[in-house]
Amino acid sequence: MGGVEDDEPPSKRVKVSSGALIGLLNGTSHREQASCSLSDLMAQPLASQGKDEVVGSKGVVKKVELVRIIADALYSLGYKYTGAHLEEESGIPLQSSGVNLFMKQILDGKWDDSVVTLHKIGLMDETIVKLASFLILEQKFLELLRGEKLMDALNTLRSEIAPLCINNDRVRELSFYIVSQSQNVLDISSDQEVRFKSREKLLEELQKLLPSTVIIPERRLVHLLEQALDLQRDACRFHNSSVGEMSLFTDHQCGKDKIPSQTLQILQEHSDEVWFLQFSHNGKYLASSSSDCLVIIWEVKLDGRVSLKHRLSGHQKPVSCISWSPDDQQLLTCGVEDAMRRWDVTSGECLHIYGKNGLGFVSCGWAPDGKRIFSGVTDKSISMWDLEGREVECWKGQRTIRISDLGITRDGKELITVCKETTILLFGWESQSEKLIEESQNIVSFTLSEDSKFLLVSLSNQEIHLWNIDDDINLVAKFKGHKRSRFVLKSCFGGLHQAFIASGSEDSKVYIWHRVSGELVLTLSGHSGAVNCVSWNPANPHMLASASDDRTIRIWGLNRVCLNHDDKHSNGTYHCNGGT
Repeated sequence: MGGVEDDEPPSKRVKVSSGALIGLLNGTSHREQASCSLSDLMAQPLASQGKDEVVGSKGVVKKVELVRIIADALYSLGYKYTGAHLEEESGIPLQSSGVNLFMKQILDGKWDDSVVTLHKIGLMDETIVKLASFLILEQKFLELLRGEKLMDALNTLRSEIAPLCINNDRVRELSFYIVSQSQNVLDISSDQEVRFKSREKLLEELQKLLPSTVIIPERRLVHLLEQALDLQRDACRFHNSSVGEMSLFTDHQCGKDKIPSQTLQILQEHSDEVWFLQFSHNGKYLASSSSDCLVIIWEVKLDGRVSLKHRLSGHQKPVSCISWSPDDQQLLTCGVEDAMRRWDVTSGECLHIYGKNGLGFVSCGWAPDGKRIFSGVTDKSISMWDLEGREVECWKGQRTIRISDLGITRDGKELITVCKETTILLFGWESQSEKLIEESQNIVSFTLSEDSKFLLVSLSNQEIHLWNIDDDINLVAKFKGHKRSRFVLKSCFGGLHQAFIASGSEDSKVYIWHRVSGELVLTLSGHSGAVNCVSWNPANPHMLASASDDRTIRIWGLNRVCLNHDDKHSNGTYHCNGGT
């Protein structure tokens, strides 16, 4: 809020943005500083400025606040004279005289004066006053120490910092600096552990700490504009493009053409129902598995076409689970109650076959370090293996059932499995902690989000539930519309910032929902059998793949011109704009 008008023109006032503070403060007159009374120091707007006057059709934007954040934005952009002119013409100062004085005292290193001023600028919360005082006196201490004034620094620590009873751990660190410097162990001017900061940096920290009623937060207008763009983007049902394409000049709204909805390619190398598929983390490969016991690695070319790279044969039973290594150089595959195999992506060679005393595997996944492998076993246990095939750990009990999904969080500390028909287990394998997600219907499958904060759970009642598992477990959203009565259907996150949810369906369609609103935005037709699994390319928000009982994989993309190709061996039927 503004303060009492000064005799000096606004061009000599201090701006809040620390990036251009020094230049402006050098122009502040001594008369202006000396004229600050207690009433001047209170950060309150002038009555004559009409603090209740509003602008805009909704009547919620206060004119005084708008002018001040515009002035702050001008200063932040380097237009200091324009900002000063706005203050002068509007009669609305960016900061009160007291705040200007306080900021100048910080930059001038007048620590004791700045602490006195701090108590006079309208701060009502004593805790904030103490925290701000601590930051100021800490800077005073470090500058005294750097100037080798050990006794003055010690006195500041004992008589000014310690009595605040703030951040005792940091106080002990500062005490260590005194002892170390006195014994020539620590060079205060170069040691990074001292965490010495500039006065400008201190001022930025104080700006973040003090309430906005006293001092305007740095770059407030830009922050508000970013919030507005974020809200428009989140509200846009079809937003699937980079933020760079958004503009301040128009309200943001995308069309359906930003969602991959056109069949660009049909892959027909499998000889039976295609059960599972998954893009690699880098989006350069696609792996698919089928009830024909075959796993195929496809390569995504630079022009977007998908071509066959390797046929991986060796499984004796249909393959229901695939997992890419963190570096996408290896692939894990797991048959239905069969062995688990590890493959080299470049050569297509099987590197190792994992087995366990006649038991079969139902799921598989990689630890984030790429050095360990987790698997769900038919005896309902979970095993951890090294790459050479040694079982490092086994957790017995009701850890998993015969559902081919196994999630491992990004930090590698939690395993996620379906431990009962209606229950998901989040198992902290190091801490032996357990958290449960209870559903009222049988669980069909689940998918973990890229950031490991959300879990997408497909249920037998034709619903997909989105759970937040980051801290307190809670149900975020429900998605409905697809058809499911008999088969295992797998859903996925996808699109830009994983803003969409996609799922297969028994009516031969792919369903896509907007993640935030829960609205069904598109259904994709083309398959002639149940769609079992979908995967969205994590590196290309405009590429989606679907696997079906019709023995094909469809690659969906944006509506574009026909792809030209002259490959001697065609790995699929190419389509233009969805047509044959």
